[in-house]
Amino acid sequence: MEEFVIEGGVPLNGEITPSGNKNAALPLLAACLLTAEPVTLRNVPQIRDVLAMRHLIESLGSVVEDLDAHTWRITTRELTASHLDPDLCRRIRASILIAGPVLARAGALKLPPPGGDVIGRRRLDTHILALRALGADIAYDRVFDIKASNLRGADILLDEASVTATENAVMAAVLAKGTTHIRNAASEPHVQEVCNFLNLLGAKIEGIGSNALTITGVTGLGGGDFTIGSDLLEVVSYIGAAVVTRGTVRIRNAGVRHLEMVAQVFHRFGVHWTVMGEDILVPSNQELKVLSDLDGAVPEIKTNVWPAFPTDLTSIAITVATQTAGSVLFHDWMFSGRMYFTDKLVGMGARIILCDPYRCLVQGPTPLFGEKLESPDIRAGMALLLAALAAEGASTIRNIVQIERGYEKVDQKLMALGAKIRREVE
Repeated sequence: MEEFVIEGGVPLNGEITPSGNKNAALPLLAACLLTAEPVTLRNVPQIRDVLAMRHLIESLGSVVEDLDAHTWRITTRELTASHLDPDLCRRIRASILIAGPVLARAGALKLPPPGGDVIGRRRLDTHILALRALGADIAYDRVFDIKASNLRGADILLDEASVTATENAVMAAVLAKGTTHIRNAASEPHVQEVCNFLNLLGAKIEGIGSNALTITGVTGLGGGDFTIGSDLLEVVSYIGAAVVTRGTVRIRNAGVRHLEMVAQVFHRFGVHWTVMGEDILVPSNQELKVLSDLDGAVPEIKTNVWPAFPTDLTSIAITVATQTAGSVLFHDWMFSGRMYFTDKLVGMGARIILCDPYRCLVQGPTPLFGEKLESPDIRAGMALLLAALAAEGASTIRNIVQIERGYEKVDQKLMALGAKIRREVE
């Protein structure tokens, strides 16, 4: 097993370009199953979760050609299988995204339960309810047995604004007969990318970017050429890295239009950056002082569905808060295991009170010290990597496979900014 050894306390300086959005690439690869025509995807991130999804669609009959390091051409002339490898499905949560496209095109699928990060209960009910509303018959006995002889449009009110359930419902609905209305739909940037991609192939989706989507079914989809946007979560991770190391970093192609709420939240920590076209410049002269509420109360950073502050950025924000003067309460109501990594920050010197599984109070600033760490999930792993970059002395992070599920060549990108990281085998 490989690990990172980090010598902290070095300001990061320079320019960096984020990879393509992992959370867009995964459903986009699944959506390629909907058409027999070739599809070219550009800016594909070369990360473990995306490679696992590639293996999944290849196992169903897709032919994937590497046009260059980040450009794939996917052709699925026909679906040659209706069973998925349980081991592959256990690797990634996104294996559930295979359900909608295969159901729409082939009418049957046996789907093992998906895996992914262990950050609390992650229910699948919303997926099942949406697909049943479109006409699917779904049974479960250690494997989901999904069948539909004739998908038909429906009026669907999702019981939660689930990103992947929205994507699954949309992908199934584009080939269903009639019109589908999806209310309480997720509207994250990667959901918008999936809808825009499907429209490029010939789908008819209206309301993109809102929580009410209308899909008029078509008889078939064609091919197309689509470029995946930058990964918002990676962009904010590098913002955090610049802030906690007191460096100056320019982030190229940062997806500025998606950073408005993040900018509001980070402003509460005394963090600012300059927008330069599609780039942002994070300077070293950060105030790093918590801005209290108007009545002087401790501010609460609460996650919510888009366009609110995303749950996946909670871990990064907590690490930034450890270096900020003042107190701030974090509240992530979505996942009961999101906060459990904070004990590792406490071990490095942070002052954090875990109030309950969903809330923690951070009091800063505190100097951090090198420690031996374990990466529990993608986002917590990256947050610990940021803490190690800010810490005095050396830190070791084990189980870096978790970080590399979501971040492409993260050690090389950070080293290009001056970070002292080496990769070792335990």
